[in-house]
Amino acid sequence: MNTNMEKVIIPRGEHSISRSLLSPNGVKVLYKLREHGFIAYLVGGGVRDLLLGREPKDFDVVTDATPNQLKKLFRNCRLIGRRFRLAHIHFHDEIIEVATFRSTVDAAEAALEEVAEVAPEEPGEAAAEAEQLEEERDRRRRRHHHGPPILKSEDGMVLRDNVFGTPEEDAVRRDFTVNALFYNIADFSIIDHVGGMEDLKNGLIRTIGDPMVRFTEDPVRMIRAIRFASMLGFNIEPRTEAAIEALCGTINKATPPRLYEEVLKLLLMGAGERTYQMMRHSGLFEPLFPHFDAWLSRESDCYPHVRVGKALEWADDQIGQGIAVTPPLLIALMFGEYLEEKVAQFRDEGLPPQQATDAAVAAFAGELAPTVSVPNRVLVAVRDILNMQHRFQKTPGRNGRGVVARLGFRDALQYLRFMEQLTPPKRSLADWWERFAAQQAEGVEAAPQPKGEAAAAEGAKKKRRRRRRRRKPGGAPE
Repeated sequence: MNTNMEKVIIPRGEHSISRSLLSPNGVKVLYKLREHGFIAYLVGGGVRDLLLGREPKDFDVVTDATPNQLKKLFRNCRLIGRRFRLAHIHFHDEIIEVATFRSTVDAAEAALEEVAEVAPEEPGEAAAEAEQLEEERDRRRRRHHHGPPILKSEDGMVLRDNVFGTPEEDAVRRDFTVNALFYNIADFSIIDHVGGMEDLKNGLIRTIGDPMVRFTEDPVRMIRAIRFASMLGFNIEPRTEAAIEALCGTINKATPPRLYEEVLKLLLMGAGERTYQMMRHSGLFEPLFPHFDAWLSRESDCYPHVRVGKALEWADDQIGQGIAVTPPLLIALMFGEYLEEKVAQFRDEGLPPQQATDAAVAAFAGELAPTVSVPNRVLVAVRDILNMQHRFQKTPGRNGRGVVARLGFRDALQYLRFMEQLTPPKRSLADWWERFAAQQAEGVEAAPQPKGEAAAAEGAKKKRRRRRRRRKPGGAPE
């Protein structure tokens, strides 16, 4: 991968990052690596966010120490991953992720290494070829720390990448320019190999290198481009955007479980509605949710489906207020109208409400399975959220305490609040159940039982077990 950018060093006086803004544990890791003779930089989203005045979620470190050297240096180190071998340095309340500088060596060079290792020691052309391959391997060995080679699929998708390299090579191996900035603990400078500072100032998300190649190597990078643009309020650079539109259909080469995790990150960062619009505009939404996307394209009673956008706006507002939105609640909100139509179809076929909801969620799970694999426990929780909407109509009805005690009660109540916001009622059921739940938590009796139930309960108390009559030794009753 070639880049023509020149290395730029921004001294401490010309940027806004101070050590006081860094994680103390991250600073400890950086200094310990430097004290033992290794290069160590803070890298990625942590540097980007600090330069933008945002609070970083993670502090990641990159170094020339290999994973095995890190394991020996840090007693609290755990090595993870197969595709990318990483070190997790565990502290009491934080994990600092440390990666070794990666190389730009490509799959052809890596394959060359493997051939050299098995070349036969025979006279003639084979021996000469083996000698050339060995020389090439030695040349690269002088340039790189060697781990297992990069492994790519036939269409260029990276399957494993553990070839270690230099800081410059590591920078150009990263996905986007704004994520490839290094903070150097040695002199507190910013090191920019790829023009990331300029893109940061201009509010642009740009791939490093050819976007067609980078998105082929890892299709999930297309989702990440949209996530960063939405989260930061940036635009996607035109060439990068064009590559997403051209390659959007390849997104399903990533595994369904991985795509589920990436979609969650997309929609739970507080900019879900903007992300949703960008996904549909770029063409990425349709291959991820083909059945749902087709439904969105059809109007209902001459009206477009706008509830999805409103649901995501509501979720963004909750997250902005510091109120958690769980994965089941997010899915129920986003796909709620779609699922309700499915429930109505099953009701028309004669199923009772709960069974109709169960059937609708099961059908929905079948549609998603090939593309975005939602865990079964999450789908069960979505089903409970929808089923409880019927139960909320009775206040309190039979066993109201049991309703409040259910695991999904809070999520179901949040869903009810969103629905009431769409069509404000005269009397808020959500407020009633909120008060009822508070009373139960305080041990207050909220409402008397109906007379019939009260009488039945009283009758049960009065029942006594009949004592068995003792028999005389002869066998006759006393």
